[in-house]
Amino acid sequence: MKLSTHEDPLMTMQEETQNQERCGFIAIVGRPNVGKSTLLNHLLEQKISITSRKPQTTRHRILGIKTVGSLQFVYVDTPGIHKSQKKAINRVMNNTATSALDGVDVVLFVVERLVFNEEDEMVLEALQKVKVPVLLLINKCDLLDSPGRLLPHIERMAKKREFAEIIPLSVLSNHNLDVVEKCVEQYLPSGPFLYPVDQVTDRSSRFLAAEIIREKITRQLGDELPYEVTVEIEKYTIQDGIVHIHGLVLVDKESQKQIIIGTRGARMKTIGSAARVDMEKAFDAKVMLNLWVKVKSGWADDERALQSLGYHID
Repeated sequence: MKLSTHEDPLMTMQEETQNQERCGFIAIVGRPNVGKSTLLNHLLEQKISITSRKPQTTRHRILGIKTVGSLQFVYVDTPGIHKSQKKAINRVMNNTATSALDGVDVVLFVVERLVFNEEDEMVLEALQKVKVPVLLLINKCDLLDSPGRLLPHIERMAKKREFAEIIPLSVLSNHNLDVVEKCVEQYLPSGPFLYPVDQVTDRSSRFLAAEIIREKITRQLGDELPYEVTVEIEKYTIQDGIVHIHGLVLVDKESQKQIIIGTRGARMKTIGSAARVDMEKAFDAKVMLNLWVKVKSGWADDERALQSLGYHID
């Protein structure tokens, strides 16, 4: 006797939809200050990674998730790969960037205009082990004084590696970002979504709050302050719809503490005010922010301290 089966039409439709889904990881790599985090933010159409003109602003691996119809793009923003490895934090950032290449489906290698220096070569060397498609993105092309110089540069770059695509673009003006997304789309493997459709990052609100504060410090102080500044969130609570945040700014020296605080606390107030505005946009809630500064000598060269502060140690 042949057994008859009854298929649920709704279940069949859900299975077909899942089978049509495509999802993949896309690593964004490059030397410091070429626009990787800005690229991520513009691709997502919202701010996930902090940015500044100061190199090495990005210190962590951050996922930015964009779901469009049956496609899910999981972008992996990484610290800039750089030569200096004097301190543990430099080694951690380089390791974070290179380890992000493992298990991805596409790589976006970001460079700047006509420049290709020693640190760009370091990135290219790290890409030798990569077997997935690598797209070369030449950023800031809108700043070229002579656009005619771009084509010979592209021809030189094409000889360095067999890139899947070479795309000139300007992230800040959104020029050719749609081309980047279309190129990435064709390399996304079939498979179910890995994240809910409304999720935009793997990072917690606590982490984002710390990064926003650090961004404001970096933007306010620029070259006045070296890299030995980090932020730790000691308290993150929500009461009656208000987010209460206590942030601890850690510096390496007493003199750095005074720079951040400023005359009669003026600079700290400016930093806190700018950070609170961005937090209220990010968390869609009123924020009460309190900041303190503390000297913690040698934290940037102490692997145990880095680990306790949330830096990934391989």
